[in-house]
Amino acid sequence: MSHRLLLLITDLEVGGTPTVVRELAMRLRRPPEVEVEVACLSEWGPVADQLRGAGVTVTALGATSPRQFIGATTRLGKLISSHRIDTVLSFLVHANSVAAAASQFCRKARFFQSVQTTQPYPRWHWRVQSLAQHAARRVVVPSESCADAAHVWAHVPREKIVVIPNAIDPHEFARSRVPVEPPLPPEDYPVGFIGRLDAIKRVPKLLRALKSLGQTFATPVHLHIYGEGAERAHIESEIARLHMTHHVTMHGAVERPHDALTKIGLLVLPSLAEGFGLVLIEAMAAGVPVVATDVPGIRDVVRDEETGLLVDAEQELELGFAMMRVIEDARLRHRLIENGLREVHERFSWPTVLRQYEHVLGLNR
Repeated sequence: MSHRLLLLITDLEVGGTPTVVRELAMRLRRPPEVEVEVACLSEWGPVADQLRGAGVTVTALGATSPRQFIGATTRLGKLISSHRIDTVLSFLVHANSVAAAASQFCRKARFFQSVQTTQPYPRWHWRVQSLAQHAARRVVVPSESCADAAHVWAHVPREKIVVIPNAIDPHEFARSRVPVEPPLPPEDYPVGFIGRLDAIKRVPKLLRALKSLGQTFATPVHLHIYGEGAERAHIESEIARLHMTHHVTMHGAVERPHDALTKIGLLVLPSLAEGFGLVLIEAMAAGVPVVATDVPGIRDVVRDEETGLLVDAEQELELGFAMMRVIEDARLRHRLIENGLREVHERFSWPTVLRQYEHVLGLNR
């Protein structure tokens, strides 16, 4: 039996969930048994270009505000019907709600949803998700923390939730030489943040942690920030306020994290919450040790003192000291690197994860 699968997401800008959708679209395809298309609620984005370049059909539904979701729902229904889609997997609350609405007119298609966040706010997102989940056969989440959030805040029944971690191909990542052959003083040790510049990521906290310990490090540190987002102006003003202009470089968005990871010796993720934190396993695959906050989503991926260091989310000094430990303790650094590489291959590589998606979606070989 052949299948026509549609992956629906809110937008196809550079980010963790769009990356997951891109990889799923390319890896689940098995013509003629499984044909895969991708649609986004918003306008065309960079990940749409990547998908089209890989031969995947992409449709932008053109909804740039919630007011336009009714029109997007109509267009989605027509897309499902005209392209003979039999399975829809939607990602994130906006796409889930539009897919749920379209399901009322597309009775022949099977609908699945994915929740990729553990952020408690805004609460109305969870209220909308609690309504949308009724249209889904199963709700896929990337971590146990996400499962708890979906159950408690969106009232998704436990038996309806399936935990499937996000994945990468470790062989696509070149190993960074920086943690193995770090620069000697007075050269700066390159520390990196990679992600959307969103308030939940708390990049200013990272800046303050580095500033407070600036004189304590035996090795000078330079922070490289890769990403774009609504918080960029605030981050730039904080850099100026802390007089860190010469110690921080804002690189903007990167199409692929692979190249950025080869240039840093430590990845720091100071988020208040994550659904999973894809960049964590990307760093592990590149042989870059990680320091992150001990919060939902991240603690499902990083094992403290084994595959990375976890710190109290509210303690800036603790964040700074954890970075200093990794930079100045070669034995710790190498242990985290080797454990991280093994963890990625065993838990977070595509051969294992893809089978789980195929089973849940009924696309078994």
